[in-house]
Amino acid sequence: MWLRITVPAAVVTLIVLLGLAVVAGRGLGPLRLQTVDDELRAALVPAAAAVGAGRLPAEADGITLRVLDTAGSPVDGGAPVSRLDPSVLRELKAGEPVSTGQPVTLRWLGVMVPAPDGTPRLVVAGTGLAGLGASVREGSHWLLAAALAGAVFAAAATWLVVRLALRPVARMRRSVRALPQGERLPVPEANDELRALAEEFNALLARQAEASARLRRFTGDAAHELRSPVASIRVQAEVAVANPDPELSQETLADILAEAERLSALLDGLLALARSDAGELPPAEPVELVTEARAAVHRLPPGSPPARVGGVVGSAWAHAAHAEVELVLNNLLRNACRYAQSQIVVSVLAGRSTVRVVVDDDGPGIPPEHCDRVFDRFYRVEHDRSRASGGTGLGLAMVAETVRRRGGRVTVGESPEGGARFQVTWRRAGNVSVS
Repeated sequence: MWLRITVPAAVVTLIVLLGLAVVAGRGLGPLRLQTVDDELRAALVPAAAAVGAGRLPAEADGITLRVLDTAGSPVDGGAPVSRLDPSVLRELKAGEPVSTGQPVTLRWLGVMVPAPDGTPRLVVAGTGLAGLGASVREGSHWLLAAALAGAVFAAAATWLVVRLALRPVARMRRSVRALPQGERLPVPEANDELRALAEEFNALLARQAEASARLRRFTGDAAHELRSPVASIRVQAEVAVANPDPELSQETLADILAEAERLSALLDGLLALARSDAGELPPAEPVELVTEARAAVHRLPPGSPPARVGGVVGSAWAHAAHAEVELVLNNLLRNACRYAQSQIVVSVLAGRSTVRVVVDDDGPGIPPEHCDRVFDRFYRVEHDRSRASGGTGLGLAMVAETVRRRGGRVTVGESPEGGARFQVTWRRAGNVSVS
């Protein structure tokens, strides 16, 4: 990580410093000329005052001061000034600085001053610019070298800072590597990102431990539940093989078929829960619950308590998958058939944002102490073992898991009929209106 941070930081720093060096290098020449012009302008002020008073200007250190007429001829008794052609004179009369001469450049600045007799005089100040180009090039080179050195220093500083900043992370990594089973990371006292990381990692460990414990319980319960029908099938098959009586064999085969059906239902439930735990979720679509509820009632086996669909006003569309709705209704109705005395009532209710399916029976109901665990896997409330036989303890668990995956909820309570009431709530399908 330190390399991924240091390299981009060094590159960005180098680009910025090189850009600043180029801009500063290009500004060295104009800055130097501006300084020279300021010095010439400062020398021209007393010189112009002296010429206006009828005197010759005093000499200035490193600066040549001359008094010319409007044609450029000297009137101060000195030698003619070379390199002042008419275009240069126009610039000087206008007060603009001018550079003349190659290879030794001179910088001139002038000002018009009236003599005591009213004759216009051109007072000029000039100085040499020897070494200007070389100094600008040398300064640019130094600026580029400083940019490179600054980038190297920034890279080294970034590397050091990142290494120091990541040192607690390295310690945390070593702590994770040596963390015993069931232990948690120590949380730093400082309220910073490392504390948040440690807390999130501890929360992850807690969820992992909970999932592992749940998986161990599920595996143990599944093995226990599978052992019973397999052992029963084996014993009954041994009896049928040992006893050649056709009637007994036929009866034994019927018992084996019942146990095989129970084993098949158990395996189907385990497979459905395994797919749910793996996160497999079929695409949702609008599902009409009234039609599905009536179809589920018609699928009840012969000899089941009478069941009817009531409390329906129009249609109710749920945001779910067809197979999910069928699984939920089948398991709720089979559970109700197992305990109902004389009737089962299925109600479908539509709201503005949700739709509900309510299954009531008139059986013994569910004691309050079991309501919190009735949706656990392999948990059964056996009021009457003759009625409760054949159950796998997975039906209600599959109902709760299926509804939860779609963002719905399932609750259990007391029915007005005196038995149990299971209520499933789904989100209403948004693209279908309730009539």
